[in-house]
Amino acid sequence: MTNSNKGASPVMVYLAFAIVYIVWGSTYFFIQKALAGFPPFILGALRFSIAGVFMLTWCKIKGEDIFNLKTIKIATVSGILMLGLGTGIVIWVEQFIPSGLVAIMVASAAIWFVVLDKSHWKENLSNKYIVSGLVIGFLGVILLFGDQIVQALDKPQSNLQVVGMVLLVFGPIAWAAGSLYSKYHPTTDSSVSVNTGWQMLMAGLVFLPGAFLKSEFKLLDWGSIPLDAWLSIIYLVLFGSIAAFSAYVWLLKVRPATQVSTYAYVNPVVAVLLSLTFTSEEIGLTQIIGLVIILGSVLLINLPKYKKA
Repeated sequence: MTNSNKGASPVMVYLAFAIVYIVWGSTYFFIQKALAGFPPFILGALRFSIAGVFMLTWCKIKGEDIFNLKTIKIATVSGILMLGLGTGIVIWVEQFIPSGLVAIMVASAAIWFVVLDKSHWKENLSNKYIVSGLVIGFLGVILLFGDQIVQALDKPQSNLQVVGMVLLVFGPIAWAAGSLYSKYHPTTDSSVSVNTGWQMLMAGLVFLPGAFLKSEFKLLDWGSIPLDAWLSIIYLVLFGSIAAFSAYVWLLKVRPATQVSTYAYVNPVVAVLLSLTFTSEEIGLTQIIGLVIILGSVLLINLPKYKKA
C-alpha cells in the first residue's frame, strides 16, 4: 500500500475499509476466547510482538530499511497510545465487563476523533452531516447494547468493574490521539508496513512489565491452554493485527480521520451479527433499530464525500 493519498485506488480504499470493519468487528469475540487460556498482559504481548516481528521480517526480506530512527520514534508514540493503551485497556476489562458495554465505550472513539482533531475543527464541527452522524451513531450503539447495559447495571458492581469503566473512558481517547498523531506525523522515509510493524512491536513490549508484575508467566500453565485460545490468538495476530491494523494505518494516510473513525460504529454491528450467526443469541426489535441507526449514521458522516463526488 502506498503512503500517499494521490492515486489511492478506490478499490483499495473500499477493501481496506471492509477489512477494518469486518475483522475488527470479530476481534471482540476472539479476545474473549483467547482470554480463556491466556492472561491479559501475556495475550497483548504475544499478539502484538509476534505480529510486529512478522511484519518487520517481511519488510526486511523485501529489502526495506526497517531501522529508520525517525520512523521508530513516531511509531513508538502512536503504537503505545493506540495498541498499548487503547487496545490494552479493552483486553484487560473484557475479563469482567460485558463485551456490549465495552463496545459502547470503544465507540466513543469516533467522537474523540473530532474533538482532538484541532486542525479540522472548523471543517468538521461546521458540517451538520458529520456532527449529526457522530451523535446519532453513538445513540445507535447504545440502543444496540441496551439490554446488556440494563442487565450489567442491575448487578452490584465490583471495584474492578468500576476501575474498568473509568479506564474505558480513557482508552478511546488514547486510541484517537494515537491515530491522529500517526496521521499528522507521516513516516515518509518508510513504508506503511515498516511503520505498523514498529507500532505493533513497541506496543507488545509495553505489555511485558504488566505480565511480570502480575506474575503471569510464573502462574500460567502453558500445557493447559485450550486449542480455542491458541487458534484465537493466531487469528488476532494474522487478521486482527497484521491485516486490519495495517489497513487502518494506511486509511489514516489517504482518507479524512472522521471517515476512518466510522469503524468504531460498524465494528459493534459486525460483532452482533457474528454472535447471532455462531451462537444461540437472538436479536430484538430494539437491536434492529440500533443497527439501522448506526448504518445510517455512517452514511451521514460520509455524505459530504458523496455529494462532493
